[in-house]
Amino acid sequence: MAELIPLTLQDAPALIEGVFPAQKVSFEAQTERKAGAAQTLTGLGSYWKGRKPLILVRAIVLGSLLPQTDDHEKDLEIFESLMGFDYEGLARRALIQNAIKPKDFASLIALGSPWDFFSYTIKASDISAEEVETWEFPFDADAKGITMRWRRDIDDENKLVLYQKALATFSSYEEKASLCKRPEEVDQNWLYAPVWTRVNHHYAQFGINAHSHAELVEQLGILRYGHRPRAGDTFSGGGSIPFEAARVGCNAYAADLNPIACMLTWGALNIIGAPKEQRSMYEDAQREVTQQVDKELIALGVEHDDEGNRAKAYLYCLETRCPETGWMIPMLPSRIISPKHGTVVKLIPDHANKRFDMEVINNASNKEIKDAETGTVHDGDLVYELDGRTHRTPVKTLRGDYRGPQGNTLNRLRKWEKLDFIPRDEDIFQERLYAIQWITKASIYEPHQVTCFCGVTADDLARERKVERIVAENLARWQNEGLAPDMEIEPGDKTDEPIRTRGWTHWHHLFNARQLLLQSLAIKTWRNSQGAPLGWLNIAKMADFNSRLCRWATSQGGGLGGPKGVFSNQALNTFYNYATRSWAGYGPSSFKMAEVTLPEVEKQVISSTANRPTQSCDLWITDPPYADAVNYHEITEFFIAWLRKNVPEEFKDWTWDSRRALAIKGIGDDFRRSMIDAYRAMAENMPDDGMQCVMFTHHDTGVWSDMIGIFWAAGLQVVAAWYIATETTSELKKGGYVQGTVILMLRKRAAGDRAGFKQRILPAVRTEVKHQIETMMHLNDEAKDRMGEPVFNDSDLQMAGYAAALKVLTAYTQIGGEDVTAFAMRPRQRGEVTVVDEIVQQAAEAANGLLVPEGIAPDTWHKLNGIQRFYLRMMDMESTGTSKLDNYQNFAKAFRVVDYTKVMASMTANKAQLKHVTDFVSRDLAESTELGASWLGRLIIGLQQLLAETEPQVVIGQLQAELPDFMEVRPLLIDMLSFMEKMAPEDEVRQAAEVLGARLRNLRALGQ
Repeated sequence: MAELIPLTLQDAPALIEGVFPAQKVSFEAQTERKAGAAQTLTGLGSYWKGRKPLILVRAIVLGSLLPQTDDHEKDLEIFESLMGFDYEGLARRALIQNAIKPKDFASLIALGSPWDFFSYTIKASDISAEEVETWEFPFDADAKGITMRWRRDIDDENKLVLYQKALATFSSYEEKASLCKRPEEVDQNWLYAPVWTRVNHHYAQFGINAHSHAELVEQLGILRYGHRPRAGDTFSGGGSIPFEAARVGCNAYAADLNPIACMLTWGALNIIGAPKEQRSMYEDAQREVTQQVDKELIALGVEHDDEGNRAKAYLYCLETRCPETGWMIPMLPSRIISPKHGTVVKLIPDHANKRFDMEVINNASNKEIKDAETGTVHDGDLVYELDGRTHRTPVKTLRGDYRGPQGNTLNRLRKWEKLDFIPRDEDIFQERLYAIQWITKASIYEPHQVTCFCGVTADDLARERKVERIVAENLARWQNEGLAPDMEIEPGDKTDEPIRTRGWTHWHHLFNARQLLLQSLAIKTWRNSQGAPLGWLNIAKMADFNSRLCRWATSQGGGLGGPKGVFSNQALNTFYNYATRSWAGYGPSSFKMAEVTLPEVEKQVISSTANRPTQSCDLWITDPPYADAVNYHEITEFFIAWLRKNVPEEFKDWTWDSRRALAIKGIGDDFRRSMIDAYRAMAENMPDDGMQCVMFTHHDTGVWSDMIGIFWAAGLQVVAAWYIATETTSELKKGGYVQGTVILMLRKRAAGDRAGFKQRILPAVRTEVKHQIETMMHLNDEAKDRMGEPVFNDSDLQMAGYAAALKVLTAYTQIGGEDVTAFAMRPRQRGEVTVVDEIVQQAAEAANGLLVPEGIAPDTWHKLNGIQRFYLRMMDMESTGTSKLDNYQNFAKAFRVVDYTKVMASMTANKAQLKHVTDFVSRDLAESTELGASWLGRLIIGLQQLLAETEPQVVIGQLQAELPDFMEVRPLLIDMLSFMEKMAPEDEVRQAAEVLGARLRNLRALGQ
């Protein structure tokens, strides 16, 4: 066996520069995202939404370290096996998931001796055991009248043989992988046990001899850099990049300006990734703190009633005086509390006190529940009925909104002061406790709690007043000691709302008396615990779970109802009603975190700006802020206010301030300048053969061009680009929204000046695009022959075209006599088309010229305009199952379609679809539309006429009359009809295309 010689692979091209299974990574990334709270790092704090999927980070790290060999197909095969994407990995993942049942095997695979693996029970009366023993797969067990199960003597290795056979019957990777656990959910030693022999054999020439990812990564690091590789991220955010880099065996360096990001990253590396002994210490600390806070609250007597039942949640609403009647009106968008329990609030007029009693009704009728959907606040108005008359007042009138001297909107809400925590009597908005969710005494500490909702009694109000007295007597001291916030809310894009809509001026105003009491008790107890770093993470989670900004969501718990976190939508939204948790309201999963013991690698987390890295890293992997990124520098002050004083020893080196002024914000010249500084600093703190990966969400070409200019000016050259689609839906939005992540791979640009001009660069771009796409298409053909499906889809090939262009472009230091740094810093004018835009567009057109749908002649394809190419290309992709909106968006941009939505039947994120021929109406095909003015539009009209039983010859006559160059374009029309004859989803349209195509072919060149 060859010896492992340091630096053997120095300067060797990385696998990710040539091949990358983007489709499979996309699917696995989406699967990870959909896991929600089951994601590995979510337990640290779900309020940080920007984490990149761990499976994506793993793919980037391995792809950046693995070398290319002479056998690209084998390289890709090995890479997929290291990711758990190969047949054997999928089989093991499917076995653990147990999604394929014995009867499914019977219907999916051919097997001559099924009873070597399975046993059976006969249900039908008309068959015998002797008969069953002769059966062979495939058959339908239910139809045959038997039930099946695995034989007890069959071990996992034998089961895996059948799992591989069953998975091979599914045509796409998505179908196979949807039956599987995520790779990280399976025991890693067992999942990858078969891989290492193949890996070591494939890389034997380099002396690789690994039996785990950590060993392989260390050996690849020695071959490339002479040591274990160090991966760094200067925008570490939620910590997914440094965590996963450490998990696969890299030394990890993480930096972020924001101390909350540093805390989350530290927690990922040192709590979720802690060694067993350290993890046990944290779990012991968690139990001790929970019990101590519980004991103190019981002693205070503020969460239990006289019968020993304990509150789980308290429901509050605003209450305001109606200027028309003088009555105090509770402000409720809905009167429903729990659909599952049929719990609603009934408003009963109290004429003596000019207010409403609020009666909680359980087991309400369907009519009562339906009526309760409408509360006292809707469409921005306070609306209620009194004595048969409806009263309506705009909320802005109640607030006293008026126009300020600068034209800004002001109001007459009193600005709360530092020691305020409840409204004063003269305030416009008061607060009212209107319902309590109780846990029965017997089930308080049981896994399954029995709960009910009740109205508020005099005893309940007495306990409320007691809590308020405790807070009033202690708040100033708590603030001095760091047990409660004393920070003012600094105005900003995201922080203005609580100031404007409630008059709150300090961060503790976002918490009521009960919430302040629980938080202060928790901080006091955690501060004295050996597990204080875990405590700081938990206190942040408590604040997110328990604030005046936590709305009561009736859909929680399957309709039982429950509080939603503050940052369920990354904003500081105020609500008319909200929920407060008791200590018992934090269920067993509230502070639960994953456990993933990391390899023994170096881990460093620092609080610093991105342009001042303190370590040199071989790999920089970053997900920077850009364009419409979340304003974490503002909203995380919500947490900083609680955590900034007397922090644990592990966090003392960080600056506990958001440092808004230093944060990189994704707009304008300052953004570009800051980003250039950051990426230049990373390049300077990277060896010459080091690599950078930059991830950013792909929205528009303006952002794309800005980012390219930034990296170019930082002295980096693009060497590859990949597109990863992650699509999600949000309860806050109708339909879905698409998030696609562009993965840009970069290396240092070669030293020296290199000047170029557009006229010389464009031919080089076209040549590089052609070479890149033809190489990938060849690999696709090989993979299709071997695996039954290609590696790359059209979006991958299109992105490769962009990458090829940028690889050529970013090798230059001057374009048309302008220095690239000056180009990057020059402000973009609205509507301006830069040289980058132009070259990228040329690359896209070159790529799309090569990506001719099967069944269309290249000559036809080159003569079609954008909308025709788009429709035919997407029709081709839909025939293979494509339904993801981002594919349509990307190709619409590439083909320069003005408005692709006009030809879309569905714009749903994962169920996008073109209009079929029969879906178009006359206005869609008017001469003024993109499609209507095209040859394809004329054909669609013709096909619709044939389906309406118009004679073919009449349709031909119309085409001749409407197309002055009819005889010249006739071959193109025939070609498109032949394509539609194969690809149209409806039988009648395919038949009509066949008829019309035949008639056009039969036309004589002259005389008709």
